[in-house]
Amino acid sequence: MVALSAPPRATARAPKNDGNSGTGKHSKFLDASGYLALVLAVLVMSVPLIWMVLASFKQPTELYSVPLQMMPEAFDGANYAHVAKQLPIGQLFLNSTMITLLGAGLKVILGLTCAYALVFLDFPFKKFMFGLVLFTLLVPAQITMIPNYTLVASLGWLNTYQGIIVPGLASAFGTFLFRQHFLSLPQSVVEAAALDGANHWRRLWGFVVPMSMPTIAAVALVSLVSEWNDYLWPFLVIDNADKMTLPLGLTLLQNIDGLNNWGVLMAATVLVTLPMLIVFLFLQRRLVAGLTAGAVTG
Repeated sequence: MVALSAPPRATARAPKNDGNSGTGKHSKFLDASGYLALVLAVLVMSVPLIWMVLASFKQPTELYSVPLQMMPEAFDGANYAHVAKQLPIGQLFLNSTMITLLGAGLKVILGLTCAYALVFLDFPFKKFMFGLVLFTLLVPAQITMIPNYTLVASLGWLNTYQGIIVPGLASAFGTFLFRQHFLSLPQSVVEAAALDGANHWRRLWGFVVPMSMPTIAAVALVSLVSEWNDYLWPFLVIDNADKMTLPLGLTLLQNIDGLNNWGVLMAATVLVTLPMLIVFLFLQRRLVAGLTAGAVTG
């Protein structure tokens, strides 16, 4: 006699819940929050620049109108013509360009040589010297202004270009950034150059520098902007209009026209800001690549 087995019971399957839906919603929320923060940051930075450009075309009656008018009634260059009439804008631009190029170029060269010594040379107290470089990053520039001014005055460098350039040539930021990047370079390349008889000068300019162009561009751009926008130190050592830079020209224009003609001041500010803005737009990719180079070392 054969025993019949009962048919198997159908069991209901519970729906799978792998948590992907919750994770997806959380990820979308983070993405939306990030984009919102980015939009707010762009507005905070761009709205003053847009207002500066628009105000440079406005007459005083438009600037003080209630309610506030965002757009000017006419885009004429009267304010810019007034700036060119009141200021030696060509001489100021030439002074700023020369001081910026010399100061930034020497900062890059000194930063490269100092960083090369800290990485590829062996000498006593090397780590201590690097610690001193880092320590200078913590010292506010305002603290060193009085000693620097006393030294510059004793050397007879007041109202001179070297009085503006020389005290700011030591760049701890550039030295630190170059050192961190040099540590990430393949040591075998430098060692092979040394075996071929290359001296340190040739190793630096023939091998290290070509492999460090993004970092050099980043340091150069930061130095260019810093030198171009520097106001306080040139204000202390320069009182001759023939040696003034563009930021000092704004003060000179303010003394001539007073504080009421904001349209003219905005036009002058546009002229001061525009060159570095153009340089930044062309070099922004190299700036990001240079600042991130050497962030992860092997």
